[in-house]
Amino acid sequence: MATFITRSDQSGPGVRVAVKDVIDMVGLPTTAGSRAVATTAPVAARDASCLQGLRAAEASGAVCFVGKTNLHELAFGVTGINPWFGTPRNPRDHRRVPGGSSSGSAVAVADGEADLALGTDTGGSIRIPAACCGIVGLKPTWGRVDLEGVWPLAPTLDTVGPIARGVAGVAEGLAWLAPEAVGPARSALSSPPRIGRIRLPARPEVDEALDRALLAAGMLCSDVDVPGWRQAEHATRVVMGHEAAGLHGHLVGTGLLGDDVADRLAEGLARTPAECQVAASARARWRSELDGRLSSFDLLALPTLADRPPDFDHATDLFRIRYTAPVNLAGHPALVLPVPTTLGFPASLQLVGPWDGEGLLIEAALLIEAAVGGGEWRGHREHPRP
Repeated sequence: MATFITRSDQSGPGVRVAVKDVIDMVGLPTTAGSRAVATTAPVAARDASCLQGLRAAEASGAVCFVGKTNLHELAFGVTGINPWFGTPRNPRDHRRVPGGSSSGSAVAVADGEADLALGTDTGGSIRIPAACCGIVGLKPTWGRVDLEGVWPLAPTLDTVGPIARGVAGVAEGLAWLAPEAVGPARSALSSPPRIGRIRLPARPEVDEALDRALLAAGMLCSDVDVPGWRQAEHATRVVMGHEAAGLHGHLVGTGLLGDDVADRLAEGLARTPAECQVAASARARWRSELDGRLSSFDLLALPTLADRPPDFDHATDLFRIRYTAPVNLAGHPALVLPVPTTLGFPASLQLVGPWDGEGLLIEAALLIEAAVGGGEWRGHREHPRP
């Protein structure tokens, strides 16, 4: 297996935490899962800022770091396939891709090698592998978690967030990453919670599973249209590609990148100023549209993936079936959790909240998780949070 790039020999009674290898950890190089980066990566002189709370928890015995996890190269892909460090195996089904880019983080949690993992999410890189591996992932509001010391892909989209086997796990992870995000919700969920159900093309069994889960949890659901979704998808691709190429385009043509990442960077280098301006305008309109929909609901709900994760022969189908990137463009928080289906593989329900609405997401997700069964967390709540 290729779940970890660097394993730790630490052990202890605390929560086992794995860290995606784009996040600086003192004394270790940050490889970004790439040969091009790893060959010259220096040893980090200090931790990324987002690890401050976890380090305090480590000092009290609440946390034990188990290693730095593998990822899709440069965090710039959705399949999790890595030609340099190997590809983590999806514990749910080894024939299916683990999802990316935070593939190792999701696999470490799903396979029981970590209780909590940190990932990054620029266009779905926490939510997609969490969905592929049948676990829970949270993309916080953009800017909620400090990115100092985190290897960048597209800074106006990048976020750091937790992955765990249950909702309580991501809540605890968020408490260590951003303690202010998990206090009392700014406004509690309605009773019953009001959910705007976004209908996008999906396999019928997936849609049915999401609807059953929301109904079982007592959610009051109404269908809602999001006509700007497809334009937002394209705008996210333009913004991400342009920003990534500005940072890492110099690696194109070196022969040190996988073909898929090199092609995506080359596409970003080819973006014109006019295309970027159109994307910026679409971004502003899309954020306004999403805010407008959320003004009538507590949360929005939609599939994370339109179908089961594909097998390796059809890995790039993930680009077609993922419903994640427009949430990054708007900057809103989103949480994904597994719900039962008749497909022999869980569907992934994605909840999208208002800006700084992580508390609402967690509250609603706990209700859904309790209604459908599932959720596991090896927490240590007797230890004070930072």
